Amino acid sequence: MAFFSSAGGSRRNTPTVATPTVAPPRTSTAVMDSAHVGDIVGALGTIREDDTRHGHSRAQRFRMLLAVLGPGLIVMVGDNDAGGVATYAQAGQNYGMALAWTLLLLIPVLYVNQEMVVRLGAVAGVGHARLIFARFGKFWGAFSVGDLFVVNALTIVTEFIGVAMALGYFGLPKAVSVPLAAVLLFAMVAGGSFRRWERFLFGLIAINIVMFPLAFLVHPSAGAIGKGFLPSFPGGMNATLLLLIVSIVGTTVAPWQLFFQQSNIIDKRITPRWIRYERIDLCVGIVVVMVGAVAIMAATAFGLHGATGAFTDAGAVAHALRDHLGGTAGALFAILLLDASLIGANAVGLATTYALGDTLGKRHSLHWKISEAPAFYLGYALLLGVAGAVTFSPDHVLGLITQGVQALAGVLLPSATVFLVLLCNDKAVLGPWVNTTRQNILAGVIVWSLVLLSLALTTATFFPGVSTRTLEFGFGAGAVAGLAGGAGIALAKHRGDRRAAERTAAELGGLDPDQVEELDATPLSRSERKAIVEQDRDTWRTPALDTLRRPAFSGLRTAGMFALRGYLAIAVVLVVVRVVESIGG
Repeated sequence: MAFFSSAGGSRRNTPTVATPTVAPPRTSTAVMDSAHVGDIVGALGTIREDDTRHGHSRAQRFRMLLAVLGPGLIVMVGDNDAGGVATYAQAGQNYGMALAWTLLLLIPVLYVNQEMVVRLGAVAGVGHARLIFARFGKFWGAFSVGDLFVVNALTIVTEFIGVAMALGYFGLPKAVSVPLAAVLLFAMVAGGSFRRWERFLFGLIAINIVMFPLAFLVHPSAGAIGKGFLPSFPGGMNATLLLLIVSIVGTTVAPWQLFFQQSNIIDKRITPRWIRYERIDLCVGIVVVMVGAVAIMAATAFGLHGATGAFTDAGAVAHALRDHLGGTAGALFAILLLDASLIGANAVGLATTYALGDTLGKRHSLHWKISEAPAFYLGYALLLGVAGAVTFSPDHVLGLITQGVQALAGVLLPSATVFLVLLCNDKAVLGPWVNTTRQNILAGVIVWSLVLLSLALTTATFFPGVSTRTLEFGFGAGAVAGLAGGAGIALAKHRGDRRAAERTAAELGGLDPDQVEELDATPLSRSERKAIVEQDRDTWRTPALDTLRRPAFSGLRTAGMFALRGYLAIAVVLVVVRVVESIGG
């Protein structure tokens, strides 16, 4: 079949793949790297560039879905990295299943955020960092990418800490395990074959199956797990609990995910006609990440039930499970930690170097060999080297990084989401793929909820004696303020649309605004109109970015952006203070 192939992954021995060195970039679109144009060459199949999903049998469409599968699954599983394993294990060991409800609430956050990224990547054909720089300028681009580089570098340090702990359980010293992991991670990406890299990642993802025998060994209670999905605040809504909740948010919905998935979709050459399949890929990934998070939380909640002492680190959890349940349980947890660390380090590292390529305008694709994109691979190697070196810092420094990086990601997420929402409302960039009103409402609720959670953490840090009732009142007041603000924004948008209609009416010779709206009416049936819209959406791509007029910020929006940035800077400092205090007892 022309649309599906099981040939090897190298673009030099796969005749159906558009070779980057001979396929020029489409100058009429925003796509800049010629490696991002051509056939979809996935771990599980190939789709020709000119193929469509129409006219094929159900089995053929399923094989097409398998070929597309990858970016959504990898970004979600990569989210359960070393920091994620440690955070979920801490929640389970210290609070049982009482915080499982936070995972349930994060499902719509994951989907809404990453679905917007799917559309941006497939339609624009350029990375998240490049879009921010092109549409908002160097000032806001530096803020956004600066956040990413700092948090990502610290996150990769935690991945190497996870590797050292996991292999340390089996007796391998850090001096051997960390360099060995760094070499392996570089070898995974340096082959110049996207397919080979994706197949390697799929192999690592398959190892996650060890969570099922681990869950069986701890004998979980279905009733206790179900009860954990009912919101509760064990011990009251204090700063320690809020820091852990923010950490769960930060490790489950991290800013690096936005940059990685958008760039990985582009690197896989997914275009608008395959967005539906990529949404399914995303849903599969969300299911996997939620099952994994619950399994890890349950492993410590039930496996260490009645154990003395609170959570210290993921390595100690493996040893504690061994002491309580036997060597098999400890080994399975250590394998899960090692696997999560390798997947996370690979994904976070690529997110950073993808963004670096966007920022510097250098080639950045797994389709290129080292000699063809030296800056891309050099940046990846330096990132691994620096992060690996930091892993040999004193224990108190590593403790600060490990406990703080997930919370920092949670605090910075509202800022990243704001840029994401603004880009997804930019008609010059997304055309017919811009956010609908419902999508904007959901995104607004998510951003405001994250801000309120961050505010609660700030308040609890400044005033440790604040009562749970006061914080609950604050959440209620914040919700009311959010509703009022949303209503005001909706009203302002309606007035703006009305003024635009009036201007158009004047240009058309004095027509009434209502008559202008009637100009769009056609005698087409609903099915015909839908077919036309779908065809337009399937072929629409973002024009070259330098041909687009940059959107103007209103005074109110500019003030709001500066206020958000200022508050987040304060929140970051407070998170660091709280982490230092918790380490010092």
